[in-house]
Amino acid sequence: MEILQTPAEMRTWREEHPGSLGLTPTMGYLHEGHLALAQRSVTENRFSAASIFVNPTQFGPDEDFQRYPRDEDRDLQLLRDLEIDVVYLPGLEEMYPKGYQTYVTVGELAQGLEGASRPVHFRGVATVVTKLLNVVRPDRAYFGKKDGQQLRVIRRLTQDLDLAVEIVACETVREKDGLAMSSRNAYLTVEQRRAATILSQALQAAETQFTAGARSAESLRRVVRTTVETEPLAELEYVSVAHSETLAEVEGEVGSEILLSLAARFGSVRLIDNVTLTEDT
Repeated sequence: MEILQTPAEMRTWREEHPGSLGLTPTMGYLHEGHLALAQRSVTENRFSAASIFVNPTQFGPDEDFQRYPRDEDRDLQLLRDLEIDVVYLPGLEEMYPKGYQTYVTVGELAQGLEGASRPVHFRGVATVVTKLLNVVRPDRAYFGKKDGQQLRVIRRLTQDLDLAVEIVACETVREKDGLAMSSRNAYLTVEQRRAATILSQALQAAETQFTAGARSAESLRRVVRTTVETEPLAELEYVSVAHSETLAEVEGEVGSEILLSLAARFGSVRLIDNVTLTEDT
């Protein structure tokens, strides 16, 4: 497994390795969710790449950039075990050199949900993903469905900017008790970790109602809210019932496919989760 740190090194490697290439972009501190993405990349492509970069531009001023968990040696060994061919590991100066001032913004799709709570977040995500795709030049890039809005923002930017890459969406990987895997789970205390399972329970409760025939957007939101409110350690930030593609909030009766998502805090730890509900759910 090769480890490359500059755009020039990465571009040279790509030129020397023709054939299908899959990319798994990460911010490191890898868990089974990341590894599932990377494993799929290995399975579906001749070559596989992963990137590790904790991107400062997607963190707000009061967010957790400085304390975001990092363990580079462990991450590299996990990727080596998967037989990843190359890891792109740029430093801050390679990604955002002195004088840097160009950013990618996505419009309405990035403004609600996480965009409303974290105003600079998707500008940072869109910028770093565009830069990674331009440097690595993969045929496919792998992203998890847990970050549902992010997935749709990235699909939109690749379409709008005519980037020749297939965005592959992979199922959310969960712990045995239902909690969606996230690097931020490492912040949780034992009690908060126990309490955090309420998020998947709330989504499951709404999904059960939907399967039983409930089609009122507000009733689905209410099921999520009332379930989360049974957990004293959970502070619900938002619950959304949105059109699956446009992410426009649905009022009245829902259509054939919706994204049901939520964000909540457990102390200082902010977690998100979602489920897509379709008529055949």
